Amino acid sequence: MSGGEGLVGPGKGIIRDRWGRAMIVPPQPLGAKAVPYTRATTVAKTLEDQSGLMTWKQRMTLLGLVARRDLLTAAAATDPTDKQTLNRLAEQAADAGGSTAAATTGTALHAFTERLDTGADLGHVPPEHSADIAAYVRLADQVGWEVLGVEEFVVCDAFRIAGTADRVLRLPDGRVVIGDVKTGSSVAYPHAWAVQTAIYAHSMRYDPETGKRLPWEKVPDQERALVVHVPARQGTATAYWVDIARGWEALLLSMKARTWRQEKNLLTPWEPPAAAPEEPHRDAVLALIETTATVDELIKAWELYAGHGWTEAHTAAAAARRAAIEGGAQNAMLS
Repeated sequence: MSGGEGLVGPGKGIIRDRWGRAMIVPPQPLGAKAVPYTRATTVAKTLEDQSGLMTWKQRMTLLGLVARRDLLTAAAATDPTDKQTLNRLAEQAADAGGSTAAATTGTALHAFTERLDTGADLGHVPPEHSADIAAYVRLADQVGWEVLGVEEFVVCDAFRIAGTADRVLRLPDGRVVIGDVKTGSSVAYPHAWAVQTAIYAHSMRYDPETGKRLPWEKVPDQERALVVHVPARQGTATAYWVDIARGWEALLLSMKARTWRQEKNLLTPWEPPAAAPEEPHRDAVLALIETTATVDELIKAWELYAGHGWTEAHTAAAAARRAAIEGGAQNAMLS
């Protein structure tokens, strides 16, 4: 392992909107104003099944209400339509139940590994985590990586995604890979990790002060990244390859899913079908007149309907039909 001053990437000073999205100057056109780029971690979770997480947080909220009766009283006194207050109380209850304890510990342990890799003073490491830090150091020496960047802020302009890569590492064989330090208790669901590190590997470094993209010393490997798992209070550190070629494929699916969620006009009000237009009434007598082939047939038609609906219009039609029949017969004789 190697570390030194100046390795922290140019991710400091990023301006964010009210949803926490980084405001990034697009590469084109020149002089364009900054626009929001979605967090890489947000996109990475698009395809994740969140049901387990949701039920876990519900349990933590219940435990928090048991531990903090004041929160239960406050919730009972809150107007049911006051979503903002109820949301705040629910978060406080989940926190009281222990929902953020593991995350807080993990964030601190993550910060200690950053200090190691930038050559900064570790300061006071709580005794319960000294074994974790020692395990991280042993693993780094065993793998033999060289730290090229820590907390490297990058942008993926193709999808307007931005994020911070934990590490950029050079391995003993010369390959440069994205490294990611994970401090959770489990590695059972690495799907979001694969997408997240794939985004970083396909991104460019970004300088928020100038809005410029910065070239990599060597473009990171786009087939595999290295995840370093350092679970809190277990005194172990394990390195895993993560398949970011498949992670990139999953990203493309994620972007389609996010686009689909924004589809509009999928519902239209039901309306009864319009009544089919009635066909115009067809005069049966006129139809018969038009189909006669001889004068005798015309006479029979008149005899059939005379006094039973025969009108002047029928008389005119019969005269025209007779002229046509006789004219046709005369032409046949002349030919």
